[in-house]
Amino acid sequence: MAEKLRIALAGLGTVGGGVVKLLADNADLIERRAGRGIEIVAVSARDRSRDRGIDLSRFAWVDDTAALAARDDVDAVVELIGGSDGPALTLARATLGRGKALVTANKAMLAHHGLELANAAEAANTALKYEAAVAGGIPVIKGLREGAAANVIQHVYGILNGTCNYILTTMESAGRDFADVLHEAQALGYAEADPSFDIDGIDAAHKLSLLSSLAFGAEIDFDGIAITGIRHVIAADIAEAAALGYRIRLVGLGEANAKGLFQRVHPCLVPLDHPLAHVTGSLNAVVAEGNYVGRLLFQGRGAGEGPTASAVVADLIDVARGEYGPAFGMPVRNLAKLGVAPAGERRGRAYLRFTVADRPGVLAELTAAMRDAGVSIESLIQRGVGTDGSVLIVMVTHEGPERSVTHALEKLEGSPSLTGKPMLLHILGA
Repeated sequence: MAEKLRIALAGLGTVGGGVVKLLADNADLIERRAGRGIEIVAVSARDRSRDRGIDLSRFAWVDDTAALAARDDVDAVVELIGGSDGPALTLARATLGRGKALVTANKAMLAHHGLELANAAEAANTALKYEAAVAGGIPVIKGLREGAAANVIQHVYGILNGTCNYILTTMESAGRDFADVLHEAQALGYAEADPSFDIDGIDAAHKLSLLSSLAFGAEIDFDGIAITGIRHVIAADIAEAAALGYRIRLVGLGEANAKGLFQRVHPCLVPLDHPLAHVTGSLNAVVAEGNYVGRLLFQGRGAGEGPTASAVVADLIDVARGEYGPAFGMPVRNLAKLGVAPAGERRGRAYLRFTVADRPGVLAELTAAMRDAGVSIESLIQRGVGTDGSVLIVMVTHEGPERSVTHALEKLEGSPSLTGKPMLLHILGA
């Protein structure tokens, strides 16, 4: 049997510890599948003294993370540090610069520097692997890059952040408000102490930028993503959506057409008969629609020690087999440079929630703004007076250009009739 693949591991948090355990627990199976063994020879992390509940004594400890790439006894490096820049990027550049394979779970680094790193990997004829960067243990990267490689992908979209999905589905099942459920999610470890990257949609957008590149053969364009998180979704939105036959999910959506690349992360109303409506808790799901294969659905645990470590080791098995290939499905020089497709020309239906003063003429003002902007109203619901004297009005629009809804909301800006900022949610599949 061939010599073992010798790896260095940077980052010994939850996922790093999981990789150490998985390589030990499934060593025989991994060796038979890879055609050779995979062994850790060196590790690095911020705190050498921390008790991680695993035996690290058999590995060389390296304080300078970037020095892992220079070791003569290392064939490949696993980067699990995180962060778009700093030590993670320094290590990634050093690893590929020395012609060694890089396996990473770092979606932020790839969203901002992926093309640079893919170029470096191609120049060195080595591997850049990142299955664990999107949707944890779900093999969506391999599925798009290899399984659907012959297809023109028309859409790629999905639930890409488990924290947001846990919050929204708990609000749905328990009828509780956002702040209350967020606090519980933090206590349970589903949300960070500073949850901004999750609840404001940034984490999902990092992942979407990678999926869009793979799906459409396009250069990564994180800056071109329109991002809205879930912190302004209230319990009443959840209830009204349910009454209308929908569930609210944070959806990352990518489409490519003649006018460019459209990417958006936004809370959406998802019809009850759509698979994403039934993705609950901290699960992730990705849907890709190809012109020959039809709809593909990838669903599973999108984070955590086991699923993410599984994806990392799957990439290491590919490296051990010598299965490299271009990181984004084709050589970087062949990736299309697409402009940002204008959102206003997209057609769809929308959910609009207004909190207004309880006085005559307010409803007429709202409907007049819709009429003047060319928005056709499919349904309208008015709820009773709240404790602060406000009234909740919900509208669902007929299909039409998105710019018309945007124009209607602009007309209402600054109106004394509004006691809160309107909420716009797009309806998936419209």
